[in-house]
Amino acid sequence: MIDRERRFWGCLSAMSTTRTALTDEDIRALIKSANVDERAMIAHKLCRTIDREKLSDEDREKAHEILRVMAADAAELVRRALAVTLRSSPLVPRDVALKLARDVESIALPVLNFSPAFNDEDLVEIVRLADPVRQVAVAQRPQLSEKVTGAIVEYGAEAAVETACANDNARFAERSLQGVIARFERSERVLAAVAYRQVLPMSVTERLIDMVGDELRDHLLNHQAVSPELALQIALGAKERATIDLVDQAGRASDIRAFVSHLNRAGRLSPSLLLRAAAHGHFTFLDWGVAELAGVPHHRTWLMIHDAGPLGLRAIYERAGLPARLFAAFRAAVDTFHALEGEAVDASPERFQQLMLQRYMTQGQLPGREDVDYLLDKMDRVSRGQPKRLAKVG
Repeated sequence: MIDRERRFWGCLSAMSTTRTALTDEDIRALIKSANVDERAMIAHKLCRTIDREKLSDEDREKAHEILRVMAADAAELVRRALAVTLRSSPLVPRDVALKLARDVESIALPVLNFSPAFNDEDLVEIVRLADPVRQVAVAQRPQLSEKVTGAIVEYGAEAAVETACANDNARFAERSLQGVIARFERSERVLAAVAYRQVLPMSVTERLIDMVGDELRDHLLNHQAVSPELALQIALGAKERATIDLVDQAGRASDIRAFVSHLNRAGRLSPSLLLRAAAHGHFTFLDWGVAELAGVPHHRTWLMIHDAGPLGLRAIYERAGLPARLFAAFRAAVDTFHALEGEAVDASPERFQQLMLQRYMTQGQLPGREDVDYLLDKMDRVSRGQPKRLAKVG
């Protein structure tokens, strides 16, 4: 106790700014008082004071000594005052942070959540040896490197891995995300946390699609990159639980030209697909699709569909080799689209799609029974809000 008191007095007496905030009575109470609440309150005051001051290098070293003494205090409440008050402070030295991290949970967790004193090696070792509660605390940190998330994936309990995956400030290597899926392929919570990350590698997205339920699959297909090959598999029904088809995928594709070229090479750029896209208002897809089939540059195709008078559409339609029996249905779709645009409909993409379908289905020239059934089903799904996030028009 005498050595401890001398260390406090020696350090504090050299720090004039701290001495102005604490009286000699405060310091004596912090060292000697049997009242734990009083000591904790003064410890909090002291920590707050030295954290706010601009300290010289010499004062910083003395502050470190004070914190080391406080971290060794027998009273849990005093140590907790230190851990909570300085949980985000760069003032806490690494050895003190490591000591607090091994303390009881009420002291360890605030430090593990926020302290910048730890390096990546420290955090990896903590994750490797710690219980799940402390692993979760590390997983919640404001920033996590790939090295630390890799350790969480390898050593972490399910709750810690879920927490890290849900932390958008945590960086993951692609192999680590693959490791998450391998370890927790039966955990809906963990897979959902991965699926809702802002950005995923395509390989991870496509692996998840095979494993998750309809809602998560729809989210992945709406928000993450997938290959044209996978989109085609889904459209062909290879993924039985899929909630999306090529018409919706057409409206979401970031590179429409590449998408329609792939479909054409695969023999899937069919008249029926183009008509369904037109009925949904996906005219960017229709324009590129017709251009692909006709072998005509996109800008010329666009003019012939939209701005070349009544004969332009027929000319490019025939050049594309589309069937004569469906021309009236295409003409009705184009006219409906232009009518809605002419009315300056101020609607969300979802509402525009609903209006497009409703108007189109009331036209006199309808496609074959199979396409009618399809469009009726889609119109019903749109009116009921399914899927929850629809494609952008065009």
